[in-house]
Amino acid sequence: MIVKAKFFGKGVHVPDCKSLSKDIPIAEMETPDFVAISVAQHIGKPAEPIVAINDHVYQGQLIAKASGFVSANIYSSVSGVVTSIEKRPNVNGVMSDHIIIQNDNLYENVVLEPLADREPKTLINRICEAGIVGMGGAGFPTHVKLSPQTKVDCLVINGAECEPYLTCDYRLMIEKQHEVIEGIKLLAKALGVSKIYVGIEKNKPDAIEAFGKDNDLMVVPLKKAYPMGSEKHLIYSCTGRKVPTGKLPSDAGCVVQNIATALATYEAVELNKPLYERYMTVSGSGVVQPRNLHVKFGTRLDDIINFCGGLKEDVAMLISGGPMMGPTMISTDLYTTKTSSGLLALSSKEVSLEDPTPCINCGACASACPMNLLPMMIDFYTQAGDFDKADSVGGVMNCISCGTCAYVCPAKRALVQSITLAKNQIMAKRRAQQGGNK
Repeated sequence: MIVKAKFFGKGVHVPDCKSLSKDIPIAEMETPDFVAISVAQHIGKPAEPIVAINDHVYQGQLIAKASGFVSANIYSSVSGVVTSIEKRPNVNGVMSDHIIIQNDNLYENVVLEPLADREPKTLINRICEAGIVGMGGAGFPTHVKLSPQTKVDCLVINGAECEPYLTCDYRLMIEKQHEVIEGIKLLAKALGVSKIYVGIEKNKPDAIEAFGKDNDLMVVPLKKAYPMGSEKHLIYSCTGRKVPTGKLPSDAGCVVQNIATALATYEAVELNKPLYERYMTVSGSGVVQPRNLHVKFGTRLDDIINFCGGLKEDVAMLISGGPMMGPTMISTDLYTTKTSSGLLALSSKEVSLEDPTPCINCGACASACPMNLLPMMIDFYTQAGDFDKADSVGGVMNCISCGTCAYVCPAKRALVQSITLAKNQIMAKRRAQQGGNK
């Protein structure tokens, strides 16, 4: 069933650059000689390793256990021997424990116990057990989102994939349509809701047509705009509901989930398979052969690039994820995780390498901001070291870090970096105050 969308009225049109990979079917990535699996692949507390050096592990075996409600289990993506547990950087440069496993290439596999029923509590427990998180990039543990503190009545599925270059969710909607739809229905059952909205941008007409044939789904063709995939804007576009400032989607009666998360849910429930691999896009003019890949967690990015023919000479920037929100990387000696939606190698023609100049107070950033904030004021007060005013005047803590402001800024100001710095400073101050009040 296809229903009409609303539009939130701001944001920006960004060239989607999806033609490089959108018509390329998913390929199986070559399996690596070893994997380095981070225990911090999600928002919340890192998982705690439960294996030791020299232990033999199976593919699908639990190797790090969730350390709290907002945490997630970690499973081995290969069979082999644990050779070390050591600190290595993630794509943001943050150090975390990685479990290094030498692949024996036997792929001896273990699965989860079959479910006795499909009751909501059983489904949520299975999703938690399988280590499923939001796979659109945020990495928030899915079982937490399926346990809202307020009553919800609808599930919203993010099929927008509004980040340029990324096409892995689109390929899943085309190649694994049945599994994704069944996973969506399992997520709805876990929530106890019958209203299911699937928002898909209009640049994916075949996906809209395919999903629109299912009468249990309300498919919403979305205007091509960024950041259409943001939870608050997706909810408004699909349902007309507004999430109050400072509140969660559940306060508007909604829970948002991603296409890849729905597929992982199907596999956990119907195939008893925990989460240890995912689908990702490798793209950009700087890579020889753009592709959509099925990749095991802990695969080195260097190996993925080589599998795609290597890099061209004119590579100006490497990005993990999409170009609007993904972090720039200084190395490819890094490893895939649950949130590795993309790996981009962009040429000098695809990125701006200009040095920033002083703000001219044109207001372009404020006009485009989908959260109606004042990014120029956030930047001004951040540069002055007055982080409280960056919030009280600029509204920095309501920022969704979409990068729209930096995209439209004619002065090429490092607005996203200013916003991130201000947020980190404010949060650090709040934690210190909370600690002092105990």
